[in-house]
Amino acid sequence: MADDDHYESVLLVIRECTAYRIPPRHRAQGYKAGDWDVNSFLWKGRLRIIAKGDACFINLEDGTTGELFATCDYPPDGSTVEPVLDSSRYFVLTLVDKASGMTEAFIGMGFQERSDAFDFNVALQDHVK
Repeated sequence: MADDDHYESVLLVIRECTAYRIPPRHRAQGYKAGDWDVNSFLWKGRLRIIAKGDACFINLEDGTTGELFATCDYPPDGSTVEPVLDSSRYFVLTLVDKASGMTEAFIGMGFQERSDAFDFNVALQDHVK
């Protein structure tokens, strides 16, 4: 079955999340949301996790128009989503250029509610199972 033959399944919709410009990682251990200027966000909108066959991706979209801001492929090893060290509500997404396969950017992403962050984690873990 060709990849285009798979149907898309929406695993999770979170109505409000925020993306941030983040400083380069200075520690080998990981990122800290405390290093970010969370009052100056890059983008705010809706998050959708979509599965298509074995593939999974995270779309950051305008909540009204559905216009795509960014997409993050989520491989089975989870390497493109990294939780920060100092908060359960913030993550770093690795955006990869599909054409070249090269890392395009690292952006911070956060949720207002811990329950949204929990649902985000569970949806990704459930897809990998």
